Amino acid sequence: MARAAEAFATERQHKALWLPVAMGAGILFCFSLRSKPDERLIGLVPPLIITAFLVARRWAFFGWLSALVAAGSFGFAIMLWHAQRAPPPISPPPRALVIQGVVQNVQALPQGLRVTLGQAQFGPEAPKLERSLRIRLRNDDPGRPAPGDLLSVRALIRAPAAPAYPGAWDFQRAAFFSGQVGVGFAIGAAEIIPGAGEAPPFSGLRRDLEAWVLAVLPGAAGAISAALLTGSQSVIPRADLDAMRDSGLAHILSVSGLHIAIVMSVSFWVTRMLAALYRPVALRVPGKLLVGCGALFAGGFYMLLTDAQVPMQRSFAMACLVTLAILAGRKAISLRGLAWAAAAVMIFDPASLLGPSFQISFAVVLALIAGWEALQPRLAGLRCQKGLAWRIGFGVLGLMMTSVLAGSATAPFGLAHFGRLQWYGVAANAVAVPLTSFIIMPAGMLAALLMPLGLEAPALWVMGSGVEGILWVARTVAAWPVATESATPIPGWGLAVLPSGSAGYACGDAGGAPWAYCR
Repeated sequence: MARAAEAFATERQHKALWLPVAMGAGILFCFSLRSKPDERLIGLVPPLIITAFLVARRWAFFGWLSALVAAGSFGFAIMLWHAQRAPPPISPPPRALVIQGVVQNVQALPQGLRVTLGQAQFGPEAPKLERSLRIRLRNDDPGRPAPGDLLSVRALIRAPAAPAYPGAWDFQRAAFFSGQVGVGFAIGAAEIIPGAGEAPPFSGLRRDLEAWVLAVLPGAAGAISAALLTGSQSVIPRADLDAMRDSGLAHILSVSGLHIAIVMSVSFWVTRMLAALYRPVALRVPGKLLVGCGALFAGGFYMLLTDAQVPMQRSFAMACLVTLAILAGRKAISLRGLAWAAAAVMIFDPASLLGPSFQISFAVVLALIAGWEALQPRLAGLRCQKGLAWRIGFGVLGLMMTSVLAGSATAPFGLAHFGRLQWYGVAANAVAVPLTSFIIMPAGMLAALLMPLGLEAPALWVMGSGVEGILWVARTVAAWPVATESATPIPGWGLAVLPSGSAGYACGDAGGAPWAYCR
């Protein structure tokens, strides 16, 4: 009886993992429609959820099926609600004219600066736009705008481009749901009025961090170091980006679970050490609660500093669940936590389901958790072996297995979105990931803490040395024979078949047809 009860509980937990899958299917179905659905369909979701709850109390099997239908309907309704809230699209004028707006973000490019304008106007007398506008300034422009400045420049604006081929990435759809009008380039010098508007939180700090890092570490090492601290990859030279991509190390540039795990781990141990050193705190304050809150604060701050990208949202959502599980004495890392994180990201940003960032991020974590649960009984005996050489070998084996699992999980999505395969990613990651974990990110955190005091140079030098090591690995591996291979991008149905199982929620057609009003 005990075994039967345990098997039944396990089966119920596994069934619950299909709810985010059904939710994602509802979002994908909404995107597959060629015309805008009736918004009154949102009102059908609460009755469906109540019905599923009532049915599940009497019939387990039919309750599970009705729960899947309710979850799919909920995803469909969430997608409709987000589309309804999005500002209406605007066609940019066909000619050059003077654009003005409040600077929201500034990105350094190899060919100049790129600014994002809020409250933009197509002319001094035109009404303010509800959507943002991104403009690349001239390479020789002497102006140095900062977030919060009022910028005025003569520019030519173009609407986002259509997909290059059927199934390719749709810039129009992405611009619609991200609230952009379009992109443009300046044909005159920018006029700047400092501090005339309000900037988004952390945009000024992000710009200052990037400037401080680039002042101490010029070149590719400084650009990558700034990307790891701020999340912006715009200033990284193209050749180094290609080398990182061809060697399978591009994930290190995209701040995600690896980076936030390092930040929170370092914060956890530092907070624990400081709390232990101060006797009144060590005796009167619960240690787990204190260090858990400190780690969550550090992770949340890092997520906001890097502009809360989709991998960071997923990572921080899982980090919150892991921390709460540790505080409650429950299992920290599980597929159910990943399912909750996926549902949270889809609720706040359902359109991200179609992007490679969401799909690759969740596929990697899914493969790592499932692989660890499958291999843990076999590895338990090996871990107990004594001897320094054995432990080092076991650690290297763990890194290689992690790279193999992550590479296998991302290969289908890389083929679907980019049409490329990297064959030596395991070898490159075996060197690059330890450098990132033990040298680059801890030194970067120390440098960020010392920047207000002007003492960041030594820590940035250590960080830059580690980045130089990663660049050497990337350039070396990318130069090996057949390091990367181009292939025909697989269609959406092929992407859905290959991962199978509970990864199906991330396998929708990346080029799903958006509604006509999104274009």
